[in-house]
Amino acid sequence: MTMNMTEGKPLALLSVFALPLLIGNLFQQAYNLADSMIVGQLLGADALAAVGATGSISFLFFSIFNGISGGCGIVTAKFFGAREDKMVCKAIANSAYITLLTSLLTGTLAFIMVPTVLTWMGTPAEILPDAITYMRMTSASVPLIAIYNYASSMQRALGDSRTPLYFLVFSCLLNVGLDLLFVGAFGMGVFGAAFATMLSQLLAGSGSLLYAFRRNPYFRMNKSSLAFDKSISKQAIHLGLPLALQWSLIAISTTALQSVVNTFGPTAMAAYTATNRLEQLVQQPFGSMSMALSTYTSQNMGAGKNKRIREGFRDSLLAMLAVAGLMLVVMQLWGGSLVGMFVKETDVIALGQKALRITSCFYAFLGIIYVARGVLNGVGDAIFSFINGIVEIAGRVGLPLLLLHLTTAGVWSIWITAGVTWMLAGISCVLRYITWRKKLEKKDATIQN
Repeated sequence: MTMNMTEGKPLALLSVFALPLLIGNLFQQAYNLADSMIVGQLLGADALAAVGATGSISFLFFSIFNGISGGCGIVTAKFFGAREDKMVCKAIANSAYITLLTSLLTGTLAFIMVPTVLTWMGTPAEILPDAITYMRMTSASVPLIAIYNYASSMQRALGDSRTPLYFLVFSCLLNVGLDLLFVGAFGMGVFGAAFATMLSQLLAGSGSLLYAFRRNPYFRMNKSSLAFDKSISKQAIHLGLPLALQWSLIAISTTALQSVVNTFGPTAMAAYTATNRLEQLVQQPFGSMSMALSTYTSQNMGAGKNKRIREGFRDSLLAMLAVAGLMLVVMQLWGGSLVGMFVKETDVIALGQKALRITSCFYAFLGIIYVARGVLNGVGDAIFSFINGIVEIAGRVGLPLLLLHLTTAGVWSIWITAGVTWMLAGISCVLRYITWRKKLEKKDATIQN
């Protein structure tokens, strides 16, 4: 139930580790796809727009505890790479305390602020009640989702990417069934879709955690391991806060872009939601490799094997650029058919088809972003996290203003903004990686001398 990533061919190790993550992430996206397709087909484009209007704000609140959880995973992986077993157990226990507290705080804050934030974003009045209902249910489920995120983060830090997958697959299948039951049979609307996701996430988290305690020896902790450790908690927060800041800034930027989308009305909102869901799916290979690289990098940092980090970056970047090329072809040829899975309205499908043809031209930059992010987050580069977040903010906030006021792009400025922001973020990621690599090479040369 562990994997030592400090020995062996980097790409082979990363591929083996990333494959279960990819399958799990695809099933995770099935939550969103099931919600969107069932809501869109059974309740209509307005209901789909209501669900989509909550996506960016949900991302904002989830990013806080996800960042902290990521910091906990980096600390645990470094101890595991250094073969410090007692410290691994302590890190697992203290990560639980930090994750639980953070999820309770963010979930409560999100529940209280939902109406204010959605109103501030300019959510159309006809979909506002459904958007508030869906978002409040999502906010209430934050501590439940945190259970799964914590369990999977700790297991990935130890090199186990398969165990969380098993429970996630089951819960995703359950989620589809509950969606059809609550929305289709019982007529519970968007409330039913959110409730189905809440129950499914609870089962995935509790099942994964209970299994880990029973089967993984690192989770069998004694009294000493369970004690609060100030040093470990400080390290986890020190690494997690920049990640939380990075994701929060990205979330704020997507929230700002969503507010621009809202000004174009429900049709544009529905098309944006559909294309967003599809591109979340496209990003799963990139995200899976990024998570694999974070664990790989953290373990090798702990073992002092810096050369392997550089090799992992090179090999995974080539692989992700190939994936980006494949996804470009798919979206150029079949984008309209894919959008048609979500809605029946022909105007929404036509809008979404052209939008995907715009954004798919920038998929290569997505691959660059995720690969660099995986490595730099794995080494705990706090400056990178801040830079990456600022670039995302500047792109998604500044570009729409320029495009809407200085060009005739109109509604297409939404998707042009997304693509150009990926390009700017990708360039900044590469520059930061080059800077970090030069520092590392200089440090290695000093040690050899």
